[in-house]
Amino acid sequence: MSDASDVTKAAVVTPVRVAIALCLIAPFVAMLWVGSYAKTDPVFIGIPFFYWYQMLWVLLSTALTMTAYQLWQRDQRARKAATSADGGASK
Repeated sequence: MSDASDVTKAAVVTPVRVAIALCLIAPFVAMLWVGSYAKTDPVFIGIPFFYWYQMLWVLLSTALTMTAYQLWQRDQRARKAATSADGGASK
């Protein structure tokens, strides 16, 4: 019975976890939607839009992945603190 409650507790959807998922999914959606950037204009310092948009997403993906990691670490620390505050009663 305790195994089932552990699984249920681990699968809780919180706003922080939704934010983590959005941070990780956004770069995939942006790059898979080719029609949004399959053009040459506007040109930025002589580089067609197609190329500089993708390079911009390299930087954005890095920032979003770092944000997701920091949110995950904070969520895990909060869960561990909550579990230890319960006195480990859920185990």
